[in-house]
Amino acid sequence: MAAREIPTKPYLDQKPGTAGLRKKVEVFQQPHYLENFLQSIFDCAPELKGATLVIGGDGRYHNRDAIRTAIAMASANGVARVVVGQGGLLSTPAASHLIRKLGAAGGFLLTASHNPAGPEGDFGIKFNIAGGGQAGEGLTERIHAHSKRITHYRIDDDADVDLDRRATVQTGSMRIDVVDGVDDYAELMQSLFDFDRMRDWIRQGHGLRFDAMHAVTGPYARRILVEQLGAPAASVLNATPLEDFGGGHPDPNLVYGKHLVELAFGAGAPELVAASDGDGDRNMILGREIFVSPGDSLAMLAAHLPQLPGYRDGVAGIARSMPTSRAADHVARALKVPAFETPTGWKFFCNLLDAGQATICGEESFGTSSNHAREKDGLWAVLAWLNVLAVTGKPIAEIARAHWQRYGRHYYQRHDYEGLPGPAAEAVMQAFAGELANLPGQQVGDRDVTLADEFSYHDRIDGSIASNQGLRIVCGDHARIIMRLSGTGTQGATLRLYLERYEHDASALAWRPADALAPLAAAADRLGRIGELTGRRAPTLVT
Repeated sequence: MAAREIPTKPYLDQKPGTAGLRKKVEVFQQPHYLENFLQSIFDCAPELKGATLVIGGDGRYHNRDAIRTAIAMASANGVARVVVGQGGLLSTPAASHLIRKLGAAGGFLLTASHNPAGPEGDFGIKFNIAGGGQAGEGLTERIHAHSKRITHYRIDDDADVDLDRRATVQTGSMRIDVVDGVDDYAELMQSLFDFDRMRDWIRQGHGLRFDAMHAVTGPYARRILVEQLGAPAASVLNATPLEDFGGGHPDPNLVYGKHLVELAFGAGAPELVAASDGDGDRNMILGREIFVSPGDSLAMLAAHLPQLPGYRDGVAGIARSMPTSRAADHVARALKVPAFETPTGWKFFCNLLDAGQATICGEESFGTSSNHAREKDGLWAVLAWLNVLAVTGKPIAEIARAHWQRYGRHYYQRHDYEGLPGPAAEAVMQAFAGELANLPGQQVGDRDVTLADEFSYHDRIDGSIASNQGLRIVCGDHARIIMRLSGTGTQGATLRLYLERYEHDASALAWRPADALAPLAAAADRLGRIGELTGRRAPTLVT
């Protein structure tokens, strides 16, 4: 083994965000940049020495080079076994499952999720710990602190492998297994869902379309939807992973998935239209002439989950991030199970899942999953909806209407102001925060304010406290306005405004969301002085 110790100097910008370190590709291509961050992980996670490490990514540009570097450094840092997806590909939920199944000490997931790819695009890496979940804030803070004082990294020049051929290779004292990244995940999905019933639904002529967006879920969707469930090959769109995701934006929402919206609302639309994102952890669900918002999707799936094979023991609890609509809370009350509200970031769900207190979780950023993994799972959500359609025999629009009639409807939107100068975004947050103390008892958007604060979270499992998790104005059960800065961007600042309004009267269940939320949007703009301080007349993105 030709392990070497390479002198280096620290970079001061390696603070992980909501889900790992994300930067422009050109930043990661700086000398020693990736190596510094990886060595900081090895130094702060000594449990990796002598253990198994899972490595994979979403196939974006720089993925293969980064994986080779990670393997070489794993060998030099005493890892006993590396398991890597063939072609360097592993969806984020599949990697989480593989870590859990193998009892691995952790995993390197090379992805920038829903961010654009290619030489001019973004790249990222995050460390998932044993159990398959993302590293917690304490560990990521230690990694960041170490990256600011690092002086050397270790690498083994002889540790290399052909990523395109499944094989087992011994390099020095480390074993490298190149595995089919789809096999274990597909087997897991078969244990959770009624594939026979789903096959029958497809054979009966019900149509579906799934857009993999030239990202990592293409091979997974082809294997499960086409080969195992018998859907026509044309049911899976953009199924070949490309380093630039075909030049598109791998974010499944109403803007970047506009072609899917047009398909769902057009003549002869399939009964299920869906998509996933770059690394396979997000989803978008549409039916004929209906878009299912992420909050509604969480609530509706939770209500139907006990009908699906893998969940017949029932729902232990439902968890959502604080900015996510409160629709799932009503289902939790009906099921007589706890409803948990956590900060944004899937890592905050993991303690609840590990403790058996939550069965299904969701975030407003198009993420939904269950206790089968410790990451959100886009294809899982699509298969769950497909199974619900097969079990109920009803179209999505009918399922949604029945749900709203029973539980009421939460009108919801997220307004993103992307690429803002940092000082402008901070000024809006400060202006909004400055109004909070005086709001309780006043009216906002014709509703009485009952609470106005900055959200903090006390983890009941490990006792940790997460502060500064977003500003919120709450009008009882009727409405909310939430504002926070995003932690997933790579350029400028992204200000996110969340608007929610609850209606349960039968005459108020078919409004246009934009109309229902207009008074709250106007109030938020006034309180935060958004237009004045940013110069923006409208958000960049509304989802």
